[in-house]
Amino acid sequence: MTSNSLFHTYNRVDLSFEKGEGAWLVGSDGRRYLDMGSGIAVTALGHAHPHLVATLKAAAEKVWHTSNLFRIPEQERLAERLTAETFADRVFFCNSGAEANEAAIKTARRYHFVHGRPERTRIITFEGAFHGRTLATIAAGGSPKYLEGFGEPLSGFDQVAKGDVAAVRARVGPHTAAIMVEPIQGEGGIRVIDRDTLQALRDICDENGLLLIFDEVQTGVGRLGTLFAYQTTGVAPDILSSAKGLGGGFPIGACLATEEAARGLAPGTHGTTYGGNALACAVANAVLDVVLSDGFLGEVRRKGSLAKQLLAGVVESHPHVFTELRGDALMLGLKCVPPVGDVAAAARAHGLLTVPAGEQTLRLLPPLVSTDEDLREAASRLDAAAADIEAAARNGAHA
Repeated sequence: MTSNSLFHTYNRVDLSFEKGEGAWLVGSDGRRYLDMGSGIAVTALGHAHPHLVATLKAAAEKVWHTSNLFRIPEQERLAERLTAETFADRVFFCNSGAEANEAAIKTARRYHFVHGRPERTRIITFEGAFHGRTLATIAAGGSPKYLEGFGEPLSGFDQVAKGDVAAVRARVGPHTAAIMVEPIQGEGGIRVIDRDTLQALRDICDENGLLLIFDEVQTGVGRLGTLFAYQTTGVAPDILSSAKGLGGGFPIGACLATEEAARGLAPGTHGTTYGGNALACAVANAVLDVVLSDGFLGEVRRKGSLAKQLLAGVVESHPHVFTELRGDALMLGLKCVPPVGDVAAAARAHGLLTVPAGEQTLRLLPPLVSTDEDLREAASRLDAAAADIEAAARNGAHA
């Protein structure tokens, strides 16, 4: 039973986990579960990865936290590695994806302020987006279910339909500061924003003196077979938010930006108590050790192709359960006919952990270290779950 001492903010499954290894977890019920959700794209290197465990143990015997009032060597190293591998020149570290997006929003607004354009504060976002749970980021996302009950949404965001470049152009005005977009909408249902659209957004920003923000909280840190998703498209942003997989399960977020975009955030304009402390950055550096090692990202791309092939077969075999396969590499979604929660429950009954998303989409976000056998087993278990759903539907029809 779920503790009555907790806020009732989650409809939790009555299941916990005692240990894990790679893509597998052992539940409190004694069963082994194949984890194709990765804690919502967080445990990018699976469970109990030896390098992460060793790093965390060693770091725990050193300095955990000193605050950003002092230099933090592990943080400096992490920032240098991220800038060396990306478009960015500067990095701000925080604790979560929502905080990274808050930093991105503030960076964009402050950029215009220091350039003598304080009126430029509005950011164009897209329907179906999810940028976090703070008051600013739920306003940016614009979803009624996340906004309901929290009063008047914070101003400063103009939403348009996903991929509607004409609508974006029409919304740009004298108060527009930036455009903010997820290369693939995760919570929104694994909805891909195609390269041509992203390039058009880049062009609009360049033509109008705006900043382009990529929310890569879910798509980043190797999930698409490159360190960040923008590198698969050839369209670079001015600001990028990262979290989730960056710490492999340890809380850390980051806002990356060009020198020009970041110049407005002078000392005192933004900050964090815990963000980028020694312990978090030691673990994140260990994640990069693995993700940036020779051949690792190429293997993610190869395994992504295998996963798509396997899941396409499941969709084809069960047209009354699944109608469409979405996504890329190891960020995949299956559009469901029955309620997605029912499909997730059926999969869980077969020892397969998945993540529901918007538009009745079942997300599969495998650990990047999943083996070919793990991916085949996931497809097999999902196939069995779909067969159960079909059988139950037939039995109900005959009752």
